[in-house]
Amino acid sequence: MKAVVRERYGPPDVLRLEEVERPVVQDRDVLVGVRAASVNVADWLALRGRPYVARPAYGGLRHPRDRPLGKDVGGQVVAVGSNVKRLQPGDEVFGLCEGSFAEYVVTGEDNLVRKPVGLTFEQAAAVPLAAATALRNLRDNGQVRPGQKVLINGAAGGMGSFAVQIAKWLGGEVTGVCSTRNVDLVRSIGADHVIDYTQEDFTRNGNVYDVILDNVMNHSLSECRRALTTEGILILNNGTGGGRWIGPLGRMGVALVLSAFIRQRVRLAVLPSNQDLVMLKEWIEADDIKPVIDRTYPLGQTAEALRCVGAGHAQGKVIIDV
Repeated sequence: MKAVVRERYGPPDVLRLEEVERPVVQDRDVLVGVRAASVNVADWLALRGRPYVARPAYGGLRHPRDRPLGKDVGGQVVAVGSNVKRLQPGDEVFGLCEGSFAEYVVTGEDNLVRKPVGLTFEQAAAVPLAAATALRNLRDNGQVRPGQKVLINGAAGGMGSFAVQIAKWLGGEVTGVCSTRNVDLVRSIGADHVIDYTQEDFTRNGNVYDVILDNVMNHSLSECRRALTTEGILILNNGTGGGRWIGPLGRMGVALVLSAFIRQRVRLAVLPSNQDLVMLKEWIEADDIKPVIDRTYPLGQTAEALRCVGAGHAQGKVIIDV
């Protein structure tokens, strides 16, 4: 099978499309024929090996061993392990995995859900990591309730575009922060208010919010706290800031210590679960949430897709068409 591989950390130029062996299915595994995958900021960080302190999670300090890129998949089940009960060959699925920038990928049964009716594989692949992370953090971390004021910083990005829609579904009065070219997009996906950050600073306009989901982290903690109610919740969800050694982890550590001494709460983003995918499938089929896709690249142009996401200006999700 063809797969995107790399031997070292670095820019997108280190990626190559090569013939590799098809992955082996274990007892609880599902082999998926990949029809589409999506690119996440997590893939960009793993490609670059940043921050350095996170490299063990990427597979190695000097070289990224056994950690292929691609965490979202939309495709069709090809084979299942002997202990798989819920899925069978031929099922169309979407979900979470490791290594979806390839023609085939293996992942656990619990990481997959049947593809929403009416969605293309490209649309389905846009959903898993970004949408499920947004759901988990707004619903559980942020405890968004009807009538609360919710601000999404970075509202036009891959996760932000889902967060706007999910916060609205949860009953929030949603404000999206984005650039000038994305104002109409953010408004079209349900934001009650849109702030163009080139014209207005949400931390200085006098408005306060019950929950802030910060996907950009371009403001200091004290500035963000100024935009929170006295018992508001700030959720930090971004790994691209900070230096090459510890990245945003230093700021996140300070935030956690600070939150122990103030009434406002600062929380770090948490990862999704399979049950989140089940709920998202229901919402999508009810037309409550729609994936926003910026552009699509063929598998052979995965490097260009990662470069697009790394630049930080994608409108919604960037997709790999396999």
